[in-house]
Amino acid sequence: MDLGNAIWKKSTRSGTSGGDCVEVAGNLPGIVGVRDSKDPAGPALVFRPGAWQGFVDLAKRIGPVG
Repeated sequence: MDLGNAIWKKSTRSGTSGGDCVEVAGNLPGIVGVRDSKDPAGPALVFRPGAWQGFVDLAKRIGPVG
């Protein structure tokens, strides 16, 4: 799958030190891309928008882990 037109966005909570963060591209029709911000040339996961939204909603309900 070509993610060449993806516009990647990192969480504003990730800070400036890099750390453990993901970037999400939500501008592609029919898919949401997710990648490791420390390895932007590495692999990316692809989700259907409904599946990604379900994950985000659940993560918000559960809250931070650790």
